[in-house]
Amino acid sequence: MGRVYNFSAGPAVLPEEVLREVADEMMDYRGTGMSVMEMSHRSKAYEEIIQTAEKDLRDLMNIPDNYKVLFLQGGASQQFAMIPMNLMKNKKAAYIVTGQWAKKAYQEAQMYGEAVAVASSADKTFSYIPDCSDLDIPEDADYVYICENNTIYGTKFWELPNTKGKNLVSDVSSCFLSEPVDVTKYGVIYGGVQKNIGPAGVVIVIIREDLITEDTLPGTPTMLKYKIHADNDSLYNTPPAYGIYVCGKVFQWIKKMGGLSAMKEHNEKKAKILYDFLDESKLFKGTVEKKDRSLMNVPFVTGNEELDAKFVKEAKAAGFENLKGHRSVGGMRASIYNAMPIEGVEKLVEFMKKFEAENL
Repeated sequence: MGRVYNFSAGPAVLPEEVLREVADEMMDYRGTGMSVMEMSHRSKAYEEIIQTAEKDLRDLMNIPDNYKVLFLQGGASQQFAMIPMNLMKNKKAAYIVTGQWAKKAYQEAQMYGEAVAVASSADKTFSYIPDCSDLDIPEDADYVYICENNTIYGTKFWELPNTKGKNLVSDVSSCFLSEPVDVTKYGVIYGGVQKNIGPAGVVIVIIREDLITEDTLPGTPTMLKYKIHADNDSLYNTPPAYGIYVCGKVFQWIKKMGGLSAMKEHNEKKAKILYDFLDESKLFKGTVEKKDRSLMNVPFVTGNEELDAKFVKEAKAAGFENLKGHRSVGGMRASIYNAMPIEGVEKLVEFMKKFEAENL
């Protein structure tokens, strides 16, 4: 069997070119006589891998010098605690709840201080992004938190909230490196890499230096202090070395593809093919308000659960994997990250047209 079109929300499709390169280096990385997974993280060869990865990420995102790049473990979910532990100096933070992951982060923060939900789209099953131009942000809030692209619900902040001068903390797990970004608008921008960048096991945190202090909440474990990782260049303990190596390859692949503006163009083109079809389809419909649609995650339904299940099953048989929606919402979801080729989306739409003709 050849490669399938993998529409998984994460772990997700990786560029074929990167996978081949990684396979070529599996037994012997550049004459070292060993695989990167066997290599000491203190070795010269590995030092070069992690430093190059950081440099390439800095180039891609134009990360200013006063921001640190940290390659950490524990996924985005561990950041739900790490952020308040390190940043909640006044024990207060504002959260904008636009989906499951923002909600989990908001609930976690309540363990460490007062988390205030200043806006939410729960009233319409998170199918839109609330207006965040004039929120009631507490005077003494330490930061304002958002999940920028909502993987489960397929919404995206196309305009960042007005934080009234407070630091913005953003989880970009499912839109990481999908478009150009102005890092200076954020205090912290972070994401798990298993959606758009690499294999599961790495979370990248980009954090402004003034937010990295000794002054964390009492009881914060050593491993959960940003300062420890920043002072040790992400090598305080053994990092997820192999995952970082693959991320580094993906950074180089994106550079080769023309950087983040080229990626955005490629992603817009792909998403348009699918959304245009959904907008005219008599059977399928998208679930998100048009202005808030994500380019990365596209949820859709037929309106009939049995038909949804039939579609997922037949799609799988035709080589389209992981189209089932998240267990909390059902329906279908096509995740079309950077590495999903345009023909994957074209073929999916072709298949959807055929299914529609047979089932209307």
